Amino acid sequence: MFLTATPHNGYTESFTSLLELLDDQRFARNIMPEEKQLSQVMIRRLKSEITDKDGQLIYAQRKLEALPVDYTPKEREIHHKLQAFCTSREAAGEEVGGVTGASFVNQLLRKRLFSSPAAFASTLEKHVATLESGGNGKAQTDLSERILLKAIQRAEEDYANDADVEVAQQEAVEEATRHSRSLSAEERILLNELRHWSQLAMNQIDSKAKALLLWIDKHLKTDQLWNGKRVILFTEYRTTLDWLHQILATQDLGGDRLMILHGGMDHDDREQVKAAFQAAADVSPVRILLATDAASEGIDLQNHCNYLIHLEIPYNPNVMEQRNGRIDRHGQREKEVLIWHPVDAREDDEVVGGHKKDILRALRKLDSMRADMGSVNPVIAPQMSGLIEGTLRDLDTRLADAKIVHARRFVRAEKDLANRVAKLHERLVETRQDFHLSPEHILKAVETGLVLAEKPALRPLTMAGVAPGSVFELPPLGGAWERCREGLEHPFTGKTRPVTFDHEVAKGRDDLVLIHLNHRLVQMCLRLLRAEVWAQEDNKRMHRVTVRVLPDDRLDAPAVVVVSRLVITGGNHHRLHEELTVSGGYLREQGFKREDGVTRLQAWLDEAQPHQT
Repeated sequence: MFLTATPHNGYTESFTSLLELLDDQRFARNIMPEEKQLSQVMIRRLKSEITDKDGQLIYAQRKLEALPVDYTPKEREIHHKLQAFCTSREAAGEEVGGVTGASFVNQLLRKRLFSSPAAFASTLEKHVATLESGGNGKAQTDLSERILLKAIQRAEEDYANDADVEVAQQEAVEEATRHSRSLSAEERILLNELRHWSQLAMNQIDSKAKALLLWIDKHLKTDQLWNGKRVILFTEYRTTLDWLHQILATQDLGGDRLMILHGGMDHDDREQVKAAFQAAADVSPVRILLATDAASEGIDLQNHCNYLIHLEIPYNPNVMEQRNGRIDRHGQREKEVLIWHPVDAREDDEVVGGHKKDILRALRKLDSMRADMGSVNPVIAPQMSGLIEGTLRDLDTRLADAKIVHARRFVRAEKDLANRVAKLHERLVETRQDFHLSPEHILKAVETGLVLAEKPALRPLTMAGVAPGSVFELPPLGGAWERCREGLEHPFTGKTRPVTFDHEVAKGRDDLVLIHLNHRLVQMCLRLLRAEVWAQEDNKRMHRVTVRVLPDDRLDAPAVVVVSRLVITGGNHHRLHEELTVSGGYLREQGFKREDGVTRLQAWLDEAQPHQT
């Protein structure tokens, strides 16, 4: 079985290669199969169409919003001066053959200025330091070009540690600057103005930070008091994280309300942050999580958060999706996931970066394409910089649209999914009934197993909003059985949680632990019960025969029911099939009379009560 989010990326060879791996007798690389052949081995279901048994959508709907930033005249001037500086340097780079290095440095400066004054200042200082050291102006050779390209590749790689990201980018800036020509008089004036502003601005609250503070007051507070909502603030740069962390702390938004998550954190510290953010709002006080991209991959943060803000719009769509996926995933309890992107509040000729409407339109188009294809990064990524910086008004999706049309011919979503889910749920309910997989039966099996093992019994507890007899305390069991208590501690508070055997009781709660069929406690109890089936008479602690009673109107004579266990094994005694069967009948004066209705026999067993001696 293959599971993938991108079954068809628009390339025939990639898709057919997957099919060939799946079944090389039926499929071959570069040969597209017929639709009938493909439908026999492939199922595609879209998140946006998957429902529960009642036809309600399981996954939240994603909504993309703008975070308007009202830049000051000085900030707008700085953005325009940086653009003028970059244009001049790239023109100079063309003259000396160093356009690759100049383009990299310029784009990094623009990206970091969009992120924060602090991030911009750190990269600008490295650029200036190399220029002033006299290390620039070296002749471009094939070897130096390869060294530069290698440094740029390292700077664009994914790292688990934020420090490694900063080092790689600084080394690439230094290498690129070495092969750029000296500054012209006009460029030196622009650079000095940029440098002077950045040194002042990195210690102040800029317009984007002010917009963020207003957003927090509006969405995370009610009448100036913290409500139960939470938000994740994502940034690409550790420098921006530290800068914003300081701002929030000075605005009385720090303390236990604010936590940070960055690449390079110790695993235990990372898990503590995750536990605090995933705990209920009345248990954990944290409301704001500041995180870098290096820390975002593979972590669940959706339990009690459906707000996310990009502190800068990533140039890489995959990075944006990686961030969004922290809360837009299975287990999200809200109906909507809201994601904000910082854009200029103005829409005239003085706009900083792309126009608000252009960016949101493009991002929504990108989101729609992602939902259809799974990934559009190779097609769209090169255009993102132009969109964000304002040199493009819209994404050119013609190539991507053609790939989607091509992929749809072979990768089609399953039709009438709601009815399919409803039928599957009916089958699940029937299976539970056939195998008696009710919470009561699992509880009885555990209670019996604990008695056989001579362990303390479960202690019933009462909890608000939960029916009596549904929640229990699992006492210390000792020995090998003590491992059954693993996972009872609450990840955040550390308190030992009660247990339940009912999925409906445990649903949506983290103050209870569900004891399911595959839980160690159930498995150990079932092993004891199975062992009793084969135990010798002199070592048996359970009887094979029991007496049950039914109302007189259900039986007109004593009856006997035999439960048999059928096991089919293959080679090496591997269990191929196992089932329980029932048979029985009436004990009359004339003799035994068989009852042919299996469902009636099962009904007797289900309705019978223990005989009171």
